[in-house]
Amino acid sequence: MKKTALSTLSLALLGAAGAAHAQSSVTLYGTIDTSLTYVHNAATNAQHQSQNLWSLGNTSGGDLSGTRWGLKGAEDLGGGLKAIFQLENGFNPSTGQLNQGGREFGRQAFVGIASDKFGTLTLGRQYDPLVDMVQAITNDNYFGSPFATVGDVDNYDNSSRTNNAIKYVSPSYAGLQVEGMYALGGKAGQTGSGQTWSLAAAYNNGPLSVAAGYFVADNNDGARTATTGGGGWSSTSDGTFDGSLVNLGYQTAKSINIARVAAQYVAGPFTVGAAYSNSQYKNDGFSAFSSTEKYNTGQGFLNYQANTALLLGLGYSYTKSSGNTGATYHQVSLGADYSLSKRTDVYLVGAYQHASGDTLNALGTQTVSAVASIGSYGYDGGRNTQELFALGLRHKF
Repeated sequence: MKKTALSTLSLALLGAAGAAHAQSSVTLYGTIDTSLTYVHNAATNAQHQSQNLWSLGNTSGGDLSGTRWGLKGAEDLGGGLKAIFQLENGFNPSTGQLNQGGREFGRQAFVGIASDKFGTLTLGRQYDPLVDMVQAITNDNYFGSPFATVGDVDNYDNSSRTNNAIKYVSPSYAGLQVEGMYALGGKAGQTGSGQTWSLAAAYNNGPLSVAAGYFVADNNDGARTATTGGGGWSSTSDGTFDGSLVNLGYQTAKSINIARVAAQYVAGPFTVGAAYSNSQYKNDGFSAFSSTEKYNTGQGFLNYQANTALLLGLGYSYTKSSGNTGATYHQVSLGADYSLSKRTDVYLVGAYQHASGDTLNALGTQTVSAVASIGSYGYDGGRNTQELFALGLRHKF
């Protein structure tokens, strides 16, 4: 009798679960992107001696796209409202190891309410408005890391995501859309310690797209001491430190402030775009460096859709740092992406960079000569030039 009752109860619960699932949708999705990568002048030891490197993929888990899998879903609440969620994991396909600091869902993890009339409100670990609106019309959207800003000083390649974030995205009004985000620092008595906030707007009208935004992430004062020259970076935002000497010495910054603007125009098979960013790593009494470091970056790109399967791209990036130290970086990037199907493509990308001037060492305590470090890969050149080539395969599901 007990066994029969349990069986009946189990069937009833399964029926209820099926009914609940029928009222909502859940999607499993993902991208696996890896490449055979060659880097000329890749410093891989503590002495930053220049060496050549062959590797399968890179530690970020992708060249054109970060490797990931995720779940996203929506439930119709009636009255034009939907409950939504997204959980997204990032990993290195060459080793299976987790990215984003070993988090289970380090790329995204949020829940929210969406309305076609009033917009979308989400809570959790998320991308900031500059990533959502400005990055979407840069060449990172097409060719990823090889086209990113040196050291990813302006979060061009999405190095940083934000915890404890409350984000609002408006509906589109005649092509205009705005987005705002605030992340709670979560420290009692010090509301601003570790907080992040950002605003952005985008306008899309036929072939023309423009976007601009501002981002501020504050370091957590509790993790920093004047006697140690700072405790590194600890904030609701991950920070834009990819492991290269371009900006690694500024981890003790009081805050990171980023302003970005970009534009893109599509004319038949051609897409042309330009972008500018100003990134400031501000200091205070707890910082290991003595004055604000500024990075001004100008970029341009031209893409050509040769046919339905083949996309070709050319990009140039110029970055100039000033303030505490001063360095100049010139980077030229090339890309070709060929679609084998709607979900699978192969690509060949390459980049060359030249660096001059000086920057800080990794501890932020000593001025050293600037070395080349392409995009957001994080390989310091050991010298003032670096070349990188990657032949890759990407599959989406």
